Amino acid sequence: MRLKTRLVLAATSVTFAIVLVLSLLFLAELLRQRITQTASSNEVMARQLLMMTRQAVEVELPERPPADASDQALAVAVKDALRSHQPLIDTMSAFVRYSPSVQDVSVTDARGLTLVSTDPTMLDHPAAERVSFDRVQSAGVLWQARQVFGRARVLDVAMALNRNGKPFLFVHLGVRSSFLRETYIPWLKDALLLVLLCSVITMVAAGLLANMALRPIEDISRRLERLAAPSAEPLALHDGRDAVIRVTRTIERLGEQIQTTEAGFSHLQAGYTSLQNNLTQVLDTLRDGVLLFTGDARAAMVSDAVANFVETDGLPLLGRQVQEIFKRETALGRAVLEAFDLQRNITSSSVRLEDGRIVEISVDHIRHHAGERMGTLLTLHDAGSALKLEKELEVSRRLAAVGRLTAGVGHEVKNPINAMVVHLELLKSKLAANPEAANGAQRHVDILAGEMQRLDRVVQTLADFTRPMELHLTEVDLGDVARTVLELTGAGMEEHGVRPQFDAQPVRVRADEELLRQALLNLVLNAMQAMPGGGLLKVAVSREDDTAVVSVEDQGGGIAPELMPRIFDLYFTTKPRGSGIGLAMTYRIVQMHGGAMEVRSEPNRGSVFTMRLPALFSQASPGPRSRERAHTATGELA
Repeated sequence: MRLKTRLVLAATSVTFAIVLVLSLLFLAELLRQRITQTASSNEVMARQLLMMTRQAVEVELPERPPADASDQALAVAVKDALRSHQPLIDTMSAFVRYSPSVQDVSVTDARGLTLVSTDPTMLDHPAAERVSFDRVQSAGVLWQARQVFGRARVLDVAMALNRNGKPFLFVHLGVRSSFLRETYIPWLKDALLLVLLCSVITMVAAGLLANMALRPIEDISRRLERLAAPSAEPLALHDGRDAVIRVTRTIERLGEQIQTTEAGFSHLQAGYTSLQNNLTQVLDTLRDGVLLFTGDARAAMVSDAVANFVETDGLPLLGRQVQEIFKRETALGRAVLEAFDLQRNITSSSVRLEDGRIVEISVDHIRHHAGERMGTLLTLHDAGSALKLEKELEVSRRLAAVGRLTAGVGHEVKNPINAMVVHLELLKSKLAANPEAANGAQRHVDILAGEMQRLDRVVQTLADFTRPMELHLTEVDLGDVARTVLELTGAGMEEHGVRPQFDAQPVRVRADEELLRQALLNLVLNAMQAMPGGGLLKVAVSREDDTAVVSVEDQGGGIAPELMPRIFDLYFTTKPRGSGIGLAMTYRIVQMHGGAMEVRSEPNRGSVFTMRLPALFSQASPGPRSRERAHTATGELA
């Protein structure tokens, strides 16, 4: 069977299935409407019968009152009243005679005993168990069809006559299902005929439409074949296969040609992607702000450092107009917008910002041969940051030289000490062999031994301090590190009357958590020792722009101004039992992480030690650095 024929048959079959489902729904809805109409007409008759029953009781009962006040006497009187009221008997007979679906009509008491009925055999007998017509009306369509078109049965339509708020009498209409079936069959035949006619018309129309829809494939096939082999004779002229198969195979040939063409561009695309990634990495690592604008002054490329010079409001700058990025109310904005308005190139022009920083701007307008501006390259350079970076590099070079020097000195001092220790042991041995000569010299030998051991410890400490450390960098939450340090020192603080106060923001850095904990522990212990009589110790973790800040503040005696330049020197200490190693080690750890230390101190009012570390990038773009930072320890050592 041809593919086109199979497609037409498939479309026709799907259409037939849809029509069949819709037809069944249509028939089901018709049946439900018919049952609802029957229920409405039966309800009208039941209400009329109920009214006649009430009238019979009200008219006949006063003429034939109960023999006594008992319920049994009342039941007998009501039965006589109903049976003697001729209008009620006539109405019941009329319902059976003229209604096409009613088989019998009866009135029962509250116990279900039949008082009057069109069927004499039912008198004084309990009413038969029948399916309620209300249940048939509210049931599903399949159950309705089974009740109406299935085994013949009598359905019950009942209404109650109340007395003192309780059911007293019930009127019943017995609806024969076979009568309903005979009533429904004529319209059911008409509906089936209509459904059959619609199905045939729909399937024929579906087949014709499917055939017409597939006809354009022939033209598509010829066009694709000419596209795939323009110089060859189209296959449609001499190939008897299905058009769908020809189109499929032609598309496959075109796909192979496209893949061959794409292979030629893959290397060019890879080279372009690599160049774009490299350029993005270069821009991200620059401290200078770089912006590339299109000919209509819209930002097409923006480096991360631009956020240090302009307000971003937390929104990306890419795609904005130059007037939206730079405001004329600021000195930098006026200089940049003037260069754009005049289309003037600027090699290097200094602008002092409102926060005191000096920024050098360069504007280069790119033009094509017609003189029209194609784009603009804008560079922002913070001269103060560059000077600070140079100072930090100089300090790092000096510290590296000092480390190499101290390591060499330690090695050179260690060898004579080892020789002196050997000869001192030999001297001890000789003195031990001649006790009389050792009485006066032994004390001096012990002193020499003790001093040599102390010198050995000093040299060993110097060697340990200058030995290179291996960093194990991970993402660290500074708040968690500070909280752990306070937990470690909690017992000591309580013993010395120190009250901790902790305030932390979520700030993450990339650092060696163990070394960072050791550095902060040194600062906390130093603050505790500065308050021998107790006091308040404040530890705070915050973020300033792209810098993580940890501060430790005490209420001790402070540091004398003349001692401030030496507090981070190795072995320098003002405490009787201090080693002079803790602050020097803290300073070294912070510097290894690319950070800086700051110290502020006032005599008799306490000191504040601050660690500043590079914070990890966050989604919110930092605003310009408008705050003047305190004098750093790096600057002091320079």
